[in-house]
Amino acid sequence: MNPAIGSKRRIFARLSIPAGNGLQMGGILAAGLALEASWSAPSKATAIFEMLLAWVLLYFCSHAIAHWLVGRAMGIRFLYYTIGGTGNPEGWPPGLRWIFEHLPFFGVQTDKVSMQRVRPAARAFMWSAGVTSSAILPATAAFWAWRKGVPGSGGFLLFALFWGLGTLASNWRSATGDYSKARRALSGA
Repeated sequence: MNPAIGSKRRIFARLSIPAGNGLQMGGILAAGLALEASWSAPSKATAIFEMLLAWVLLYFCSHAIAHWLVGRAMGIRFLYYTIGGTGNPEGWPPGLRWIFEHLPFFGVQTDKVSMQRVRPAARAFMWSAGVTSSAILPATAAFWAWRKGVPGSGGFLLFALFWGLGTLASNWRSATGDYSKARRALSGA
């Protein structure tokens, strides 16, 4: 999502809603296939690569589409998807900040009139959906890899859990994070 306050997000491209949904659903499907393939990969290196690929695809492809899914269920309309750097650069430490400002994250642009017409709780749910999904889905994939005995998955599960908690915490603290936008929606700001 584009931040409501102090946007510094670099936009690389715009996509229609159907195109953005298709790309993200394709990425999520590819993540599932990669995760399943990691369970019976012919080599340790292949298994680890497939597990990491699943995690990365889920991390990049679950955020914006979760905003869209929850928002549509709440009556919010959307105009288009964007591909660009993080909308929450303040949530990352200086070394990672530059990297995350240049990675191709999906964002989704809301229709302002429909945002004004829905209840504050609907806006808060929509804002919260993206970061929640981008923390929980990749960590869940790492958990399943561990449960299936993928080589290296024990250590990777710990990494994924800490990454997910860091994602949630950085978003919670940042004034431009989705959780801050959800709190502002609920407070009427």
